[in-house]
Amino acid sequence: MDSSRWMVYALVALISILSPGPAVLLAISNSVQFGLRRVVFSSLGNVIGVMLVSGLAMIGLGALLKSSALLFAALKLIGAGYLIFLGFRQWKSKSNVFDRTSDVTGGPQRTNRQLFAQGVMLALTNPKAILFFTALFPQFLDSGRSLLPQFSIMTATFMTISFGSLMMYGFLARTTRKWFSVPRHASWFNRVSGGLFMLLGIGLLRLKNARS
Repeated sequence: MDSSRWMVYALVALISILSPGPAVLLAISNSVQFGLRRVVFSSLGNVIGVMLVSGLAMIGLGALLKSSALLFAALKLIGAGYLIFLGFRQWKSKSNVFDRTSDVTGGPQRTNRQLFAQGVMLALTNPKAILFFTALFPQFLDSGRSLLPQFSIMTATFMTISFGSLMMYGFLARTTRKWFSVPRHASWFNRVSGGLFMLLGIGLLRLKNARS
């Protein structure tokens, strides 16, 4: 992949990644509840999930999803259900995740492994990601060169930008934590973030198969 082609791809990837989505909301929530260092694990999980999704797209699952309405619908339901579950749990939460003491004494604690698995799950249950890679990669592939190195470069680029973006959102959320330490503000955060998760899940249900 030549440098000019890579730069255009990196710009497109950056714009896509910076757009708030489930992974960003997860990074923000984990940052204010568990601390910025713990966001590393959910963010690593998410980019590993992205790598797996890219691999699936590379071996043709993207094309299969476009042709198989049943498989597409099944993955879509799993992904939407998971987002709605996360949103409902956040909406109903009565705890103040912005309370500084919650890092060690308050609220449900999660292990680094659980945070990592949560990030992976979020990436793997989003058929938009598979369709995104399937639609985006061919535009930048040079058919006259070996495809595997090009896929590897694009995937590594996407993972790097994605990880940096998630950590940036986590840092920004952490720096505004004092304002949100007020119980009323924290309650609104729970409802807004929970509502956004549920809306994303509902929006995922409206995602159409390419054949539809």
